[in-house]
Amino acid sequence: MKLWIKRTLATVLGATLVIGSLSACSAGRHGGTMSEADMATKQAKMVDYAGKKLDLNDAQKQRLSVLGNKLREQRTALMGKTTDPRAELQSLVAGTTMDRVKAQALVEEKTGALRSKSPEVIAAAADFYDSLNPAQQQQVRDLMQRRKGWRG
Repeated sequence: MKLWIKRTLATVLGATLVIGSLSACSAGRHGGTMSEADMATKQAKMVDYAGKKLDLNDAQKQRLSVLGNKLREQRTALMGKTTDPRAELQSLVAGTTMDRVKAQALVEEKTGALRSKSPEVIAAAADFYDSLNPAQQQQVRDLMQRRKGWRG
């Protein structure tokens, strides 16, 4: 494959990764940013809901809470120093040419955050899932099958 094709594909992949990660980091459907207190409240509600839905015991709820904390840490790391991810993306194309250096730096920052935090998230998810009994595990699989997408 020619070098320019490889570079073009890498750039498109990188831009997709940046846009996807920044979009995923946005604060929800309504576009506002959530405070740490709001996120903690939302997490507590999620743990309560899952606890009732899956009939979790206290140890399982604790593991689910740890998973939520790790996901929140990863989200914070993905957000990085930016307070407005949309403006950061828009700055890439503000001129007559795309700022390739800045785009590459964003890709490196986001992939570095994923690389550094993912093992903790995976371990927390595995600890939670492995603590479930077979019926609860089946409920989780069924729920995932029904959702069929990122936001259902």
